[in-house]
Amino acid sequence: MQSVDVIIPVYRPDEGFLDLIEQLKRQDHAVHKIIIANTEKRYWDDLVNCHASLRDMENLEVHHLEKKDFDHGATRRWAVKFSEAEYFLMMTQDAIPADDHLVENLLKPFADPQVAVSYARQLPKKGATTPVEDITRAFNYPSESRRKSKADIENLGIKTYFCSNVCAMYRRDVYQKLGGFVKEAIFNEDMYYAAAAVNAGYEIAYEAGAKVYHSHVYSNQKQFQRNFDLGVSQADHPEIFEKVPSESEGVKLVKRTAIGLLKRGRGLLIIPMLVTSAYKYFGYRAGKNYQNLTKKQIMKYTMNPTFWERRWESLSQK
Repeated sequence: MQSVDVIIPVYRPDEGFLDLIEQLKRQDHAVHKIIIANTEKRYWDDLVNCHASLRDMENLEVHHLEKKDFDHGATRRWAVKFSEAEYFLMMTQDAIPADDHLVENLLKPFADPQVAVSYARQLPKKGATTPVEDITRAFNYPSESRRKSKADIENLGIKTYFCSNVCAMYRRDVYQKLGGFVKEAIFNEDMYYAAAAVNAGYEIAYEAGAKVYHSHVYSNQKQFQRNFDLGVSQADHPEIFEKVPSESEGVKLVKRTAIGLLKRGRGLLIIPMLVTSAYKYFGYRAGKNYQNLTKKQIMKYTMNPTFWERRWESLSQK
């Protein structure tokens, strides 16, 4: 049987994280190891004190780091080193498998050796969604599976590189060959890797049969900050994103959302949706032009202040 490890960056784990662990234990295709990259040991200790059964899990492996050292790329890169499985599944602590077949379904595309990554469909969580979020999820995670390769760039643009470490499985030998995740990433470490894989001639598989529950309801301010970091991630890698700009996908999503709301009889939500879209756009544009901003502005706009503190400290030491 193909060996699969699950790798989960964790910060202040809660009851939802315990649900994730329980669902992973029930998978039809058994998980070899669950590797936790935990930020701040005290929070993990608090959880274990309340749920001692975590200590008794033979295949649970926990590694700790400090908050100042967390990086979306480097932390995952570090965590992968603790795995020797043929395939490893990256997940976030707030993603819950929808059934017992998640691992099994994510493995299916790898029957083709050209597939480097297989990522799951994300369904909105009950109580953590809105009509707009539902439509957005359906836009980014449709009900049909598909494969994406270099030949799709002209047609799909930026969507060719779309991949999400909320729930994505990687073929280890290809990962090693391509050099793994980048060492520094404020965001988008999964898309950086997917772009490298596609440009090296491999394919990205979206597997709609593999499903997780994952959604957020962000305030407009948080949407601005999230899209600021998205813009920064693209500005830092022009070799990837200048050739496939994202703005057209954003416009397409706004149009799709407005039509979807009208069809649902929720037309009154179009105006607040447009306001939120404006926050997203201006956050994204600010991030794309972050080099023209002051440090004070950057720290106000970002969701990841420790990323900047680390970067500025590194630059000051050169």
